[in-house]
Amino acid sequence: MSEAIQVAKLTKIYPAGKDRPPLRAVDGIDFTVREGEVFGFLGPNGAGKTTTIRMLTGLTRPTSGRASLLGLDLARDLPRIKKHIGVVPEASNLYDELTAFDNLVFAMQLYGVPRPERKPRAGALLERFRLSEKRDAPFAKLSRGMKRALTIAAALAHRPPLVFLDEPTTGLDVMSARSLRQMIAGLRDEGVTVFLTTHYLEEAERLCDRIAILVKGRIVALDSVAQLKAQAQEAPVVEVRLQDSAGQVQVRRVETPGGVDAAVRLALQQAEGCEILKIDTLQPSLEDVFVKLTGLSAEAMLAEKGGKGGGNANG
Repeated sequence: MSEAIQVAKLTKIYPAGKDRPPLRAVDGIDFTVREGEVFGFLGPNGAGKTTTIRMLTGLTRPTSGRASLLGLDLARDLPRIKKHIGVVPEASNLYDELTAFDNLVFAMQLYGVPRPERKPRAGALLERFRLSEKRDAPFAKLSRGMKRALTIAAALAHRPPLVFLDEPTTGLDVMSARSLRQMIAGLRDEGVTVFLTTHYLEEAERLCDRIAILVKGRIVALDSVAQLKAQAQEAPVVEVRLQDSAGQVQVRRVETPGGVDAAVRLALQQAEGCEILKIDTLQPSLEDVFVKLTGLSAEAMLAEKGGKGGGNANG
């Protein structure tokens, strides 16, 4: 599998201001993103996630380091790169006064899509994102979920092979967030590479093939979700559901460094005189990994973001 993004020693330092020292927002990071994967880029506020996206999409210039996107060098080939990527910022960049349809047509015009293709493709995108009924509605009149969906549709208007999604479901209701997650999964199924930042850890766990965790401008972990969770587990945990002689159901958790078999044996010893209803081996969640590496809980990260929204990631 080839690589859609290659980053080496990428660094961004903001100069000192009147009342603050220089800020090393991104500190010599290295990573690759494979073609066709959903790559999660996680971290608390101020970790450097958005700064990294801004560098990779040409909105701010790196202080040092190198990056290539789709085989093109970021420093030399930025105009060509911009024609082949889609960017969905956290705040929408579409026009309030234009209709849903006209926003898509205008986006295609900016990206140089041939004129005969624009209207048919805009109609197809509206249908795909379940916005056909809002074809003639001004962007300002759409719901928050519809605005996010149309913003993603506009980023796909020129059929880019690489898309950057910065907090796509923040502030959405449960159904809108679920619909957008399904759209993101659909992009992967079509072979589009997705670079995703999100504050919703369940969302990242459900969607991402691999995840990088960024803390204070540095990548502290990068692996598949399964491998990150395996690395976070210090000892196997077994949960046993029991029913005692009085018919009362109890749930006990047993943790031992001796391995899963040892944990099960210990659980069986503790269950003497009870009927065992169920035995489960528990795995750490991505939230457990995140807390271990950053010291910040999912709730605290969402509070930093200014509220929950988005609902859970079931869907």
